[in-house]
Amino acid sequence: MIEQKEHGDRDLFEDIERRALHHMTDEPDEEGQEDADVFASLGTTREVDPVEATLGAYIERHDRVPAFDGIDGQPYTVDVDVEPGSDPDRPFVAFFVFIRWAETGAGIMDHVESGDVAAGQTEEQARLAANELSLYEVKAELDRAIERRRVALEE
Repeated sequence: MIEQKEHGDRDLFEDIERRALHHMTDEPDEEGQEDADVFASLGTTREVDPVEATLGAYIERHDRVPAFDGIDGQPYTVDVDVEPGSDPDRPFVAFFVFIRWAETGAGIMDHVESGDVAAGQTEEQARLAANELSLYEVKAELDRAIERRRVALEE
């Protein structure tokens, strides 16, 4: 019974992830607009704990990092990196490193990096804070990083 429940939860999570990433838009929210209820907008009929949609929860559940299709149509995976920052109260910052894979998945082709997405008093605190971001936020960071690279290459 437990195995069947875990399999059903995994299927539900993967369905939510697939549908959410498919329906994401790159248009900015209007000022004053309330945040959308992502799970309700996907039409799911089961109650889903929103923490299941975080980067850290995804990695814990699937024992791997998530993969995304970037706005450039290329496949990417994500990892969190931490480095010293400039704020003495929160001296470490976390950012995402997005690895672009060959379409066949046979090799690494390139990478892009997000801006700082979290900070903490220790490296571990900064990493944990980044892992608390939703998969939707991670995908948005990927698309912004791809766009920054596109603009930089045009200059």
